[in-house]
Amino acid sequence: MASISKVSILDYFNIVFEGENGKIESNCKACGTRIQAKRSVTSNFVTHLKRKHQAMYDEFVKRKDMKREAYSSGSLHSFTTNGGNTRYTHPISTGGGGGGGVGGIGILEGGVGGGAGGGVTKFDRHDPRQVLISEAIAKMIVRDLQPASMVENQGFRELLQLLEPRYTPEPQHYLQSQLLPAYAYQAQLATRQALASAHALSLSLDLWRGLSGATSGYLGVTCHFLTSDWQMRSALLACLPLVGGGSASRVLADFDEVCHSHGVSGRAFRVVADPFLAPTTLQLCCLPGFHIHRSGQEEEDEEEVDDGNDLEEGSRNGHGEEGGEGEWEDSWEQGLGVCRVECFSRSLDQCVREGLHSCPQLSSTLAKAACFYNYITSAVPPEKLSQVFEGPGVVIGGPGSAPPVMRDWAAQLKVLRRLLDSVEFLEEVSGRGELALGGPERALLRELTDTLDPFTEAWDMVHGDRQADRQTDRHVSISLALPCVLGLRKHLSETSAPHCPSLLVGLGQAVERRLAPILEDPLYITATTLDPQFKLTWSSNPDWHRQVLIEELTKHSPASSPLDPNTDLHSQAQSPPASTPSPVSSLSRPCKLFSFIKQRPTTQAKSLEQELAVYLREEPTDEEALHYWRRKAIDFPLLAQVAKRAFTIPASGTAVESIFSTAGRCLRLERGRVLPKNLETLIYLKANYRLLWT
Repeated sequence: MASISKVSILDYFNIVFEGENGKIESNCKACGTRIQAKRSVTSNFVTHLKRKHQAMYDEFVKRKDMKREAYSSGSLHSFTTNGGNTRYTHPISTGGGGGGGVGGIGILEGGVGGGAGGGVTKFDRHDPRQVLISEAIAKMIVRDLQPASMVENQGFRELLQLLEPRYTPEPQHYLQSQLLPAYAYQAQLATRQALASAHALSLSLDLWRGLSGATSGYLGVTCHFLTSDWQMRSALLACLPLVGGGSASRVLADFDEVCHSHGVSGRAFRVVADPFLAPTTLQLCCLPGFHIHRSGQEEEDEEEVDDGNDLEEGSRNGHGEEGGEGEWEDSWEQGLGVCRVECFSRSLDQCVREGLHSCPQLSSTLAKAACFYNYITSAVPPEKLSQVFEGPGVVIGGPGSAPPVMRDWAAQLKVLRRLLDSVEFLEEVSGRGELALGGPERALLRELTDTLDPFTEAWDMVHGDRQADRQTDRHVSISLALPCVLGLRKHLSETSAPHCPSLLVGLGQAVERRLAPILEDPLYITATTLDPQFKLTWSSNPDWHRQVLIEELTKHSPASSPLDPNTDLHSQAQSPPASTPSPVSSLSRPCKLFSFIKQRPTTQAKSLEQELAVYLREEPTDEEALHYWRRKAIDFPLLAQVAKRAFTIPASGTAVESIFSTAGRCLRLERGRVLPKNLETLIYLKANYRLLWT
């Protein structure tokens, strides 16, 4: 009897370690690269071979094809495998009969089995094509936050059968207990390895409280870290279910455990944590009454939109025994200390929310503007609408196509301004006079857009062109916060609002309460000054700010005095060890042969004050901050050490914050939907999607 050996991707790797649950570590036979995975999930090995050793990968695929051809021999035969089991192969049917339109081949071989319809050779479990399709399905489940049970749906299986008859669908249990956890394990290994060599890092805490009866909520811990080549990266360290109502003490205990398990305890320069997001889940603010309808989902959208009218109730309700914002503030201060900062973009959103809440007369006018917009997007031809609404950040709505960017106040303001700029043209082409906006209504809406325009500019600077489901490492540091606050202050002091004066008053009070403290904070002064596009050009009192800056730089510089008991340990622990001296060239040693060469004067290291003086004498530049400091780290080594830490603090929300919003929206719009059993694993993988699959 002929004997055919099994073709495995592991033939190209040397297994050096086998752990529990099938975990293995192997070295590539070609380049020695260490690969970690599970024996049952070999996609890492296939991917490495395909990317790094194309010839070996082609050889592997050819061997697999030859094995399948052996199965497809013209006569019935049997052969013995390495395990001693006998497999039986039936001949290929060249004609129609025998079940299956592709040509009958049926393989009776245990786990892999014959094809549906009895006519197609099924892939082996470790076949590259089988592995890649399974990986693509897992990626789809992660990207869309779908339950793993969808792979058992008949329609999904029929689609797979049509697209690739040779593929054997993986069962739900395999995805939940093997494939997705294996990907999470790979992400954890990659994250820990990256953090071990990170030069500086900060952390963010995000809380999401789900609907009652669905889930109590989740805690997300995100790390923002700087690599050795000044590249900023972000990774979700953990997504944990909130246990026991998610009290502040429990959240802080879980946070400490995550930090310890990832080796970042005591290394974080700052922790971004907001007390007003902890007691209850507050959605992004929207213009009150400006509801953009989707066909068949008007009621759900209206319930989902947060127009600012429930601000006091949301802050007042709190959660459990911890109460409202004040008690969470105390808990944060006790647990996180002076290393805690608030997210600038969330504070900005809160200011707009409070300003809109202080002007209730806006709601009816905005509701009429929304009715007019909903009508014209359904009645006016798209080619005419494109003349008005085409542009960055603006998407035309219409039946069944309400864009996700219309779910926050900044995007709605852009649409509203386009609407006002072309209102005469739109009224002419739509022909609905009863929906037309009158003169006082236009004046009120114009005043609203003019008043909030600088807030929109600040929001766009912080968030950029980020889409809801776009996985990027875009990182905006807090260096933008202080100039934005100064600009908002100046705008509000110079603006008049005769039609909605309460809006102006509400915005001004919110800015002074939530954002004005930034102007006195040494951390923000340091970050803004170390941004080469700003330096001290924003300051009305440069001498005073220079003194504040020197004190802050001295506190965090590695060249500062020994640790003071009152100094922030989180920031001091980040100081890197002293670097070893570079080897000295033989040319620098005194000798008679080179006595004719003029000796270089010995250069003394600049002090912190000297570095700062030279840095500030340079003209500001539009060069990106991290790129600038990567280039100038040699010239300003002490300033660069502080800049590394300051720029790790994000000014905007994290990827997991956006994912939490997506999950909450799905729960609201699909109330009968079954929540994925391992939602925290899906959220973790979705937030780290770029880390795994780019």
